[in-house]
Amino acid sequence: MDTPVESASLVRGALKRISLRDYFPILLLVALIAFFSLNSPRFFTVQNLFIVLQQTVTLLVVALGMTFVIIGGSIDLSVGSIVGLAALAAAATSSDLGVFAIFPAIFVGLICGLINGVIFAKGKVPSFMVTLGTLVAYRGIVLFFTQGAPISITNRDFLNLYSGRVAGPNTLPNSVIFALIITVIVFVIFNYTVFGRKVRAIGGGERVAHLTGIKVDRVKIMTFTMLGVLCGLAGLLQSARVFAATAQLGANLELDAIAAVVVGGTPLTGGVGSIQGTIIGALVTTILSNGMNMMGVDPYLQNIIRGIVLIAAVFITIDRSKIGIIK
Repeated sequence: MDTPVESASLVRGALKRISLRDYFPILLLVALIAFFSLNSPRFFTVQNLFIVLQQTVTLLVVALGMTFVIIGGSIDLSVGSIVGLAALAAAATSSDLGVFAIFPAIFVGLICGLINGVIFAKGKVPSFMVTLGTLVAYRGIVLFFTQGAPISITNRDFLNLYSGRVAGPNTLPNSVIFALIITVIVFVIFNYTVFGRKVRAIGGGERVAHLTGIKVDRVKIMTFTMLGVLCGLAGLLQSARVFAATAQLGANLELDAIAAVVVGGTPLTGGVGSIQGTIIGALVTTILSNGMNMMGVDPYLQNIIRGIVLIAAVFITIDRSKIGIIK
């Protein structure tokens, strides 16, 4: 039987393990829902729920892939441009291929991610610099082929499958169902495969991972390629939602994707994180924008608020004990 001193010690140990850092994402999500529900009668409705879920799709699919990259200790700034390029591929081939335009979109995303991964892993160029360059290059390809004009999508089969609603107008959009399926697959890969464990090992200590026999370069390339594929799917779904591929589709998406991952509790230092945290982070990012729009908040002020929320999330969730020097 434990003595009072031992019991008190156990309680203190439990309280140390239960910290604000662990529950901040879910607390922030609940707080935002409560705040916007009280300040906008249209916010807490089934119709707006479907709108929020539909708005979250593209961000969530990209953020899921970004989670792997960040946990692996890297970063990808080119995701918005890859989404735009994949959307262009889907729109350009939708008339001839219909629903099978998904394959060109995925292929474009895969190639872009593979290029990023190979230059980063084999060329030994920092991921920040590689993807900063490809962000500009991939967007340049989109601008070259579109000349700034949108490419409309008119194929009804394509639009019905990727942006319609199978069970009627008051049901979940098909894009949300696709996002849920993708999320389940990614969750399984992250938590129950050797690949997921290797990514976490590399993020926790690349040199140690190499010494244990992990093919570090191969895993890095696979991680960026996986993110590219997810960007391809996100571009397809986004193009179906807006019925076109535009020159600026996906612009600045990389910032929202990184924010979603970080707000979800995954530190930029790598090694730790979760898919469920990223899901919450994506919902927080979308609900914040949706709620502010419903309240009529000035768009310029919205950017300030989003920036403050991101800084607060990093400040609260970062584990400073695992960082030697902040720079």
